[in-house]
Amino acid sequence: MSLRIICGLMAGALAFCTHLAVAQEYPTRPITVIVPFAPGGPVDTISRIVTEHMSRTLGQPIVIENVAGAGGTTGSTRAMRATPDGYTIITGHMGTHAAAVGAYPDLAYDPRTDFEPLALLAGTPTLVYAKKDAPAANLKEFVAYVKANATKLNNAHAGVGSVAYTTALYFNHLLGVHPTMIPYNGGAPALNALVAGQVDYMCDQIINGMAQVQSGQIKGYAIATPARHPLLPDVPTTTEAGLPDYQASAWNAMFAPKNTPMAILAKLNAAIVTALDDTNVRRRLLEIGSDIPDAAGRTPEALARLVRAEVDKWAPIVRAAGK
Repeated sequence: MSLRIICGLMAGALAFCTHLAVAQEYPTRPITVIVPFAPGGPVDTISRIVTEHMSRTLGQPIVIENVAGAGGTTGSTRAMRATPDGYTIITGHMGTHAAAVGAYPDLAYDPRTDFEPLALLAGTPTLVYAKKDAPAANLKEFVAYVKANATKLNNAHAGVGSVAYTTALYFNHLLGVHPTMIPYNGGAPALNALVAGQVDYMCDQIINGMAQVQSGQIKGYAIATPARHPLLPDVPTTTEAGLPDYQASAWNAMFAPKNTPMAILAKLNAAIVTALDDTNVRRRLLEIGSDIPDAAGRTPEALARLVRAEVDKWAPIVRAAGK
Protein backbone atom coordinates (compact mmCIF):
# COMPACT_ATOMS: atom_id res chain seq x y z
CA MET A 1 0.00 0.00 0.00
CA SER A 2 1.46 3.36 -1.01
CA LEU A 3 2.27 6.09 1.47
CA ARG A 4 -0.29 8.38 -0.22
CA ILE A 5 -3.10 5.86 0.30
CA ILE A 6 -2.06 5.27 3.91
CA CYS A 7 -1.99 9.00 4.60
CA GLY A 8 -5.39 9.39 2.94
CA LEU A 9 -6.89 6.65 5.09
CA MET A 10 -5.40 8.15 8.23
CA ALA A 11 -6.76 11.60 7.35
CA GLY A 12 -10.20 10.16 6.71
CA ALA A 13 -10.15 8.26 9.99
CA LEU A 14 -9.07 11.38 11.87
CA ALA A 15 -11.83 13.45 10.30
CA PHE A 16 -14.39 10.77 11.16
CA CYS A 17 -13.24 10.60 14.77
CA THR A 18 -13.30 14.39 15.09
CA HIS A 19 -16.78 14.49 13.53
CA LEU A 20 -18.00 11.78 15.89
CA ALA A 21 -16.54 13.51 18.93
CA VAL A 22 -18.28 16.77 18.05
CA ALA A 23 -21.57 14.92 17.55
CA GLN A 24 -21.20 13.14 20.89
CA GLU A 25 -20.65 16.46 22.71
CA TYR A 26 -23.63 18.09 21.02
CA PRO A 27 -25.19 20.41 22.02
CA THR A 28 -22.79 22.82 23.65
CA ARG A 29 -24.64 26.05 22.85
CA PRO A 30 -28.19 27.27 22.14
CA ILE A 31 -30.14 25.76 19.26
CA THR A 32 -32.23 27.83 16.84
CA VAL A 33 -35.51 26.48 15.51
CA ILE A 34 -36.73 28.38 12.47
CA VAL A 35 -40.49 28.75 12.35
CA PRO A 36 -41.27 29.90 8.81
CA PHE A 37 -44.38 31.85 9.82
CA ALA A 38 -45.34 34.75 12.04
CA PRO A 39 -45.67 34.30 15.82
CA GLY A 40 -48.99 33.02 17.11
CA GLY A 41 -49.85 30.62 14.30
CA PRO A 42 -50.13 26.82 14.51
CA VAL A 43 -46.53 26.05 13.56
CA ASP A 44 -45.24 28.61 16.04
CA THR A 45 -47.48 27.41 18.87
CA ILE A 46 -46.70 23.72 18.39
CA SER A 47 -42.98 24.46 18.07
CA ARG A 48 -42.90 26.40 21.32
CA ILE A 49 -44.75 23.69 23.24
CA VAL A 50 -42.41 20.94 22.04
CA THR A 51 -39.11 22.86 22.17
CA GLU A 52 -39.74 24.02 25.73
CA HIS A 53 -39.45 20.38 26.80
CA MET A 54 -36.68 19.56 24.30
CA SER A 55 -34.45 22.25 25.78
CA ARG A 56 -34.57 20.51 29.16
CA THR A 57 -33.67 17.16 27.62
CA LEU A 58 -30.80 18.60 25.59
CA GLY A 59 -29.54 20.89 28.34
CA GLN A 60 -29.42 23.98 26.13
CA PRO A 61 -31.80 26.85 25.36
CA ILE A 62 -33.81 26.54 22.17
CA VAL A 63 -34.55 29.86 20.48
CA ILE A 64 -37.51 30.22 18.12
CA GLU A 65 -36.74 32.41 15.11
CA ASN A 66 -39.81 33.43 13.13
CA VAL A 67 -38.87 33.90 9.47
CA ALA A 68 -42.13 34.58 7.67
CA GLY A 69 -42.64 35.11 3.96
CA ALA A 70 -43.60 33.38 0.71
CA GLY A 71 -45.85 30.84 2.36
CA GLY A 72 -43.10 29.66 4.67
CA THR A 73 -40.57 29.03 1.91
CA THR A 74 -38.35 31.97 2.91
CA GLY A 75 -37.64 30.44 6.31
CA SER A 76 -37.40 26.94 4.83
CA THR A 77 -34.79 28.10 2.32
CA ARG A 78 -32.77 29.69 5.11
CA ALA A 79 -32.90 26.46 7.11
CA MET A 80 -31.88 24.41 4.08
CA ARG A 81 -28.80 26.60 3.62
CA ALA A 82 -27.82 26.59 7.31
CA THR A 83 -24.66 24.85 8.52
CA PRO A 84 -25.54 21.16 9.07
CA ASP A 85 -24.34 21.03 12.66
CA GLY A 86 -27.62 20.66 14.56
CA TYR A 87 -27.70 24.25 15.76
CA THR A 88 -30.24 25.43 13.18
CA ILE A 89 -33.28 23.26 12.48
CA ILE A 90 -36.79 23.99 11.26
CA THR A 91 -40.39 23.14 11.93
CA GLY A 92 -41.95 22.61 8.53
CA HIS A 93 -45.40 21.43 7.59
CA MET A 94 -47.63 20.22 4.81
CA GLY A 95 -47.34 23.56 3.03
CA THR A 96 -43.61 24.21 3.20
CA HIS A 97 -42.53 20.60 2.79
CA ALA A 98 -45.08 19.25 0.32
CA ALA A 99 -47.53 21.65 -1.37
CA ALA A 100 -44.83 24.28 -1.99
CA VAL A 101 -43.33 21.97 -4.61
CA GLY A 102 -46.45 22.55 -6.71
CA ALA A 103 -46.95 26.20 -5.76
CA TYR A 104 -43.45 27.46 -6.58
CA PRO A 105 -41.92 26.32 -9.91
CA ASP A 106 -38.57 27.83 -8.87
CA LEU A 107 -38.57 26.56 -5.29
CA ALA A 108 -35.00 26.74 -3.96
CA TYR A 109 -35.21 23.40 -2.17
CA ASP A 110 -36.64 19.93 -2.56
CA PRO A 111 -38.19 18.83 0.75
CA ARG A 112 -37.59 15.19 -0.17
CA THR A 113 -33.82 15.54 -0.58
CA ASP A 114 -32.56 18.80 0.94
CA PHE A 115 -33.45 18.11 4.57
CA GLU A 116 -32.83 15.41 7.14
CA PRO A 117 -36.18 14.36 8.65
CA LEU A 118 -36.21 14.40 12.46
CA ALA A 119 -39.74 13.59 13.62
CA LEU A 120 -43.41 14.35 13.16
CA LEU A 121 -44.70 16.62 15.95
CA ALA A 122 -48.46 16.90 15.58
CA GLY A 123 -51.25 17.02 13.05
CA THR A 124 -53.92 19.70 12.87
CA PRO A 125 -57.24 19.07 11.09
CA THR A 126 -58.54 21.63 8.59
CA LEU A 127 -61.86 23.46 8.96
CA VAL A 128 -63.95 25.54 6.58
CA TYR A 129 -64.45 28.92 8.29
CA ALA A 130 -66.54 31.95 7.35
CA LYS A 131 -67.16 35.38 8.82
CA LYS A 132 -69.84 35.64 11.46
CA ASP A 133 -72.52 37.15 9.23
CA ALA A 134 -72.04 34.78 6.29
CA PRO A 135 -75.55 34.06 4.92
CA ALA A 136 -75.44 30.27 5.22
CA ALA A 137 -76.50 28.02 8.07
CA ASN A 138 -74.49 24.94 7.03
CA LEU A 139 -71.87 23.75 4.56
CA LYS A 140 -74.35 22.84 1.80
CA GLU A 141 -75.82 26.33 1.91
CA PHE A 142 -72.34 27.88 2.06
CA VAL A 143 -71.17 25.90 -0.97
CA ALA A 144 -74.21 27.12 -2.91
CA TYR A 145 -73.55 30.68 -1.74
CA VAL A 146 -69.89 30.58 -2.78
CA LYS A 147 -70.75 29.13 -6.20
CA ALA A 148 -73.28 31.88 -6.81
CA ASN A 149 -71.08 34.74 -5.58
CA ALA A 150 -67.48 33.61 -6.09
CA THR A 151 -66.38 36.67 -8.07
CA LYS A 152 -67.52 38.92 -5.21
CA LEU A 153 -65.93 36.95 -2.36
CA ASN A 154 -62.52 37.20 -0.70
CA ASN A 155 -60.69 34.08 0.50
CA ALA A 156 -57.99 34.75 3.12
CA HIS A 157 -54.85 32.66 3.40
CA ALA A 158 -51.40 32.73 5.00
CA GLY A 159 -49.36 33.04 1.81
CA VAL A 160 -48.80 30.95 -1.30
CA GLY A 161 -47.78 27.45 -0.28
CA SER A 162 -49.18 27.69 3.24
CA VAL A 163 -51.71 25.22 4.61
CA ALA A 164 -54.44 27.86 4.45
CA TYR A 165 -53.58 28.56 0.81
CA THR A 166 -53.30 24.92 -0.23
CA THR A 167 -56.45 23.72 1.47
CA ALA A 168 -58.40 26.73 0.17
CA LEU A 169 -57.23 26.03 -3.37
CA TYR A 170 -58.43 22.47 -2.99
CA PHE A 171 -61.79 23.61 -1.61
CA ASN A 172 -62.28 26.17 -4.39
CA HIS A 173 -61.18 23.64 -7.01
CA LEU A 174 -63.80 21.15 -5.84
CA LEU A 175 -66.44 23.89 -6.08
CA GLY A 176 -65.15 25.08 -9.46
CA VAL A 177 -64.80 28.70 -8.30
CA HIS A 178 -62.13 31.40 -8.38
CA PRO A 179 -62.68 33.94 -5.59
CA THR A 180 -60.17 36.69 -4.86
CA MET A 181 -57.34 35.15 -2.82
CA ILE A 182 -56.07 37.56 -0.15
CA PRO A 183 -52.61 36.73 1.29
CA TYR A 184 -51.60 37.55 4.86
CA ASN A 185 -48.28 37.19 6.60
CA GLY A 186 -49.33 34.14 8.61
CA GLY A 187 -52.43 32.32 9.80
CA ALA A 188 -53.07 34.61 12.77
CA PRO A 189 -53.33 37.84 10.71
CA ALA A 190 -55.59 36.05 8.20
CA LEU A 191 -57.87 34.89 11.00
CA ASN A 192 -57.96 38.38 12.50
CA ALA A 193 -59.17 39.70 9.15
CA LEU A 194 -61.89 37.04 9.08
CA VAL A 195 -63.03 37.89 12.61
CA ALA A 196 -63.14 41.57 11.63
CA GLY A 197 -65.27 40.72 8.59
CA GLN A 198 -62.66 42.08 6.17
CA VAL A 199 -62.66 38.78 4.24
CA ASP A 200 -65.42 36.26 3.62
CA TYR A 201 -63.95 32.84 4.35
CA MET A 202 -60.88 30.69 4.71
CA CYS A 203 -59.84 27.08 5.12
CA ASP A 204 -57.28 26.54 7.84
CA GLN A 205 -56.13 24.43 10.74
CA ILE A 206 -58.34 23.91 13.77
CA ILE A 207 -55.78 25.50 16.06
CA ASN A 208 -56.21 28.86 14.33
CA GLY A 209 -59.95 29.29 14.61
CA MET A 210 -61.22 26.88 17.25
CA ALA A 211 -61.60 29.46 20.03
CA GLN A 212 -63.29 31.92 17.66
CA VAL A 213 -65.77 29.27 16.53
CA GLN A 214 -66.49 28.32 20.14
CA SER A 215 -67.12 31.97 21.04
CA GLY A 216 -69.26 32.66 17.97
CA GLN A 217 -66.88 35.20 16.43
CA ILE A 218 -66.76 33.20 13.19
CA LYS A 219 -68.61 30.24 11.72
CA GLY A 220 -67.09 26.78 11.46
CA TYR A 221 -68.98 24.88 8.77
CA ALA A 222 -67.17 21.54 8.64
CA ILE A 223 -64.00 19.69 9.59
CA ALA A 224 -62.16 17.96 6.76
CA THR A 225 -61.45 14.68 8.56
CA PRO A 226 -63.27 11.34 8.77
CA ALA A 227 -64.43 11.93 12.34
CA ARG A 228 -65.66 14.92 14.32
CA HIS A 229 -63.21 16.60 16.67
CA PRO A 230 -63.82 16.33 20.44
CA LEU A 231 -63.11 20.03 20.95
CA LEU A 232 -65.72 21.04 18.36
CA PRO A 233 -68.26 18.22 18.63
CA ASP A 234 -71.05 20.25 17.03
CA VAL A 235 -69.08 20.89 13.83
CA PRO A 236 -69.86 18.13 11.32
CA THR A 237 -67.34 16.42 9.09
CA THR A 238 -67.23 17.36 5.42
CA THR A 239 -68.64 13.91 4.66
CA GLU A 240 -71.61 14.51 6.94
CA ALA A 241 -72.04 18.01 5.57
CA GLY A 242 -72.15 16.98 1.92
CA LEU A 243 -68.60 17.50 0.60
CA PRO A 244 -66.92 14.12 1.22
CA ASP A 245 -64.08 14.68 -1.27
CA TYR A 246 -62.72 17.54 0.81
CA GLN A 247 -60.30 15.84 3.20
CA ALA A 248 -57.31 17.77 4.56
CA SER A 249 -55.26 17.58 7.73
CA ALA A 250 -52.03 19.52 8.16
CA TRP A 251 -48.96 18.06 9.82
CA ASN A 252 -46.03 19.72 11.56
CA ALA A 253 -42.57 18.18 11.73
CA MET A 254 -38.96 19.05 12.44
CA PHE A 255 -36.14 18.86 9.93
CA ALA A 256 -32.39 19.52 9.92
CA PRO A 257 -30.25 20.64 6.98
CA LYS A 258 -28.98 17.88 4.72
CA ASN A 259 -25.76 16.17 5.87
CA THR A 260 -26.29 16.87 9.56
CA PRO A 261 -24.37 14.07 11.38
CA MET A 262 -26.42 11.00 12.22
CA ALA A 263 -25.48 11.13 15.91
CA ILE A 264 -26.89 14.65 16.15
CA LEU A 265 -30.04 13.64 14.30
CA ALA A 266 -30.51 10.79 16.75
CA LYS A 267 -30.21 13.14 19.74
CA LEU A 268 -32.72 15.56 18.29
CA ASN A 269 -35.17 12.79 17.46
CA ALA A 270 -34.86 11.36 20.97
CA ALA A 271 -35.54 14.78 22.47
CA ILE A 272 -38.67 15.19 20.33
CA VAL A 273 -39.93 11.71 21.21
CA THR A 274 -39.35 12.37 24.90
CA ALA A 275 -41.28 15.64 24.64
CA LEU A 276 -44.23 13.96 22.91
CA ASP A 277 -44.36 11.36 25.69
CA ASP A 278 -44.55 14.04 28.38
CA THR A 279 -47.99 14.33 29.98
CA ASN A 280 -47.98 18.12 30.08
CA VAL A 281 -46.81 18.48 26.48
CA ARG A 282 -49.49 16.07 25.31
CA ARG A 283 -52.16 17.91 27.27
CA ARG A 284 -51.18 21.26 25.78
CA LEU A 285 -51.11 19.88 22.23
CA LEU A 286 -54.48 18.20 22.64
CA GLU A 287 -55.99 21.37 24.09
CA ILE A 288 -55.28 23.23 20.85
CA GLY A 289 -56.79 20.47 18.73
CA SER A 290 -53.68 18.59 17.68
CA ASP A 291 -53.38 14.92 16.80
CA ILE A 292 -50.22 13.40 18.32
CA PRO A 293 -48.42 10.69 16.31
CA ASP A 294 -47.86 7.27 17.83
CA ALA A 295 -44.38 5.85 18.38
CA ALA A 296 -44.15 4.38 14.88
CA GLY A 297 -45.02 7.75 13.38
CA ARG A 298 -42.22 9.64 15.15
CA THR A 299 -39.23 8.06 13.41
CA PRO A 300 -37.18 9.87 10.76
CA GLU A 301 -38.00 7.07 8.33
CA ALA A 302 -41.75 7.55 8.86
CA LEU A 303 -41.41 11.29 8.32
CA ALA A 304 -39.42 10.77 5.12
CA ARG A 305 -42.17 8.50 3.78
CA LEU A 306 -44.81 11.04 4.78
CA VAL A 307 -43.03 13.89 2.98
CA ARG A 308 -42.72 11.88 -0.24
CA ALA A 309 -46.38 10.83 -0.09
CA GLU A 310 -47.57 14.36 0.66
CA VAL A 311 -45.56 15.89 -2.20
CA ASP A 312 -47.11 13.31 -4.51
CA LYS A 313 -50.58 14.21 -3.19
CA TRP A 314 -50.53 17.99 -2.88
CA ALA A 315 -48.17 19.22 -5.60
CA PRO A 316 -50.47 18.08 -8.46
CA ILE A 317 -53.55 19.47 -6.67
CA VAL A 318 -51.91 22.86 -6.22
CA ARG A 319 -50.70 22.95 -9.82
CA ALA A 320 -54.12 22.00 -11.20
CA ALA A 321 -56.12 24.23 -8.87
CA GLY A 322 -53.87 27.20 -9.52
CA LYS A 323 -54.42 27.16 -13.28
